[in-house]
Amino acid sequence: QVQLMESGGGSVQPGGSLRLSCVVSGDTYISNYMAWFRQVPGMEREGVANIHIAGGRTVYAASVQGRFTISQDKAKNMIYLQMNNLKSEDADMYYCAADGGLGLGASLSAADFDYWGQGTQVTISS
Repeated sequence: QVQLMESGGGSVQPGGSLRLSCVVSGDTYISNYMAWFRQVPGMEREGVANIHIAGGRTVYAASVQGRFTISQDKAKNMIYLQMNNLKSEDADMYYCAADGGLGLGASLSAADFDYWGQGTQVTISS
């Protein structure tokens, strides 16, 4: 079992920055990939960024390319999402996800992940 917990959400002005954190506990050795997703109520859960835990390779959704950066701190069992130049469409609930160790690849599809956090809210206010 893998447990995930997000933090770092909040309210920010357009063009501002936030850093989201996700701490991983339990059987942390299981997962090969971790990712960030976001979701507006009633809409599909959208993949934002993916990272290969062992090699550090990353994949991003086109909508956040060049603005968001996913990273990890293996010693702390944490992953991060640095969000810069935030836009109104970035206002969502953000979720941390981990796969079950089956070698799914650098996916941004929610169906390819087995473990989820409860989410942290990001609000863009003007």
